[in-house]
Amino acid sequence: MDHKALDVIAIGNAIVDVVVAVDDAYLAAQGIPKGGMTLIDMEQAEAIYKSLEKTNEISGGSAANTAAGIASLGGKASFIGRVRDDKLGHNFAESIRAIGVHYETSPAKEGKATARCFVFVTPDAQRTMMTFLGASTEIGPDDVSTSALKQAGILYIEGYLWDADGAKKAVLKAIHAIKEVGGRVAFSASDSFCISRHRAEFRDLLRNDVDILFANEDEITSLYEVDDFEDATKAVVRDVGIAALTRSEKGSVIISRSERLVSPALPVEHVIDTTGAGDLFAAGFLFGLSKGRRLADCARLGGVAAAEVISHFGARPEKSLADFVQLHGC
Repeated sequence: MDHKALDVIAIGNAIVDVVVAVDDAYLAAQGIPKGGMTLIDMEQAEAIYKSLEKTNEISGGSAANTAAGIASLGGKASFIGRVRDDKLGHNFAESIRAIGVHYETSPAKEGKATARCFVFVTPDAQRTMMTFLGASTEIGPDDVSTSALKQAGILYIEGYLWDADGAKKAVLKAIHAIKEVGGRVAFSASDSFCISRHRAEFRDLLRNDVDILFANEDEITSLYEVDDFEDATKAVVRDVGIAALTRSEKGSVIISRSERLVSPALPVEHVIDTTGAGDLFAAGFLFGLSKGRRLADCARLGGVAAAEVISHFGARPEKSLADFVQLHGC
């Protein structure tokens, strides 16, 4: 493979999503906090899986979804993330390669099983996640190819990796490699619960290493410990060169040191599942950025990609995003 052709290398948790439609009563009965992401162990994961009658199993993981979106747009993407040498692990690898993402991380022969994320989707299209991180937490510096990173334009990092020391070391190695050759670092805040666990480290990372930040409204206000979105936008511009902030049906706000713009959301007739909306927004935005597009164009591409993924179950595109964005004039 010619690594110089890569637009984006993404690093994150390799997870199989178990998507299931439920009502609010189910979440309440199970004691699951609506709208967030809760980490669980293998015993809990097995108990939850047995309680579900009908599921849809789809390869996922935040950064992996973004890489898949970039490939669907016609970009060249690679993904770094660990699975176990088991059924779900094989499914993950086959799925991400099938969409066109370069994936060569060796599967673990022993240790924890492949990660899975239960995605509970309520009738209002809100998603609530419970995640067993499994083998994905065992990624380490040895899984990071510095030669590939040094020949890629953008490194995209999933904030969830900060929950495991080995994964964090892998990320720091990747950052060093791409920075050595003038590449850019993009970072996803992941969710407000993740931010609360690692706020100080994330703020330090933004000031010193990150060029592009992705966060939603809840995440950016949590990151800067403010109640008002506008206060958060004033704070983030001091820390990072580009902040791409999503606001659901309000669209997105893009802030750089030289401009601020608001990009409206693309109307979607029937919102089915918001899982992956932020991941696919990042895919469209990074694809545009890698091609030298204006920030307004990048935001538009992100919005269109997000609109496709929320129109069906699952966090990856069901149709060619290259065709979909062309249909919408991007």
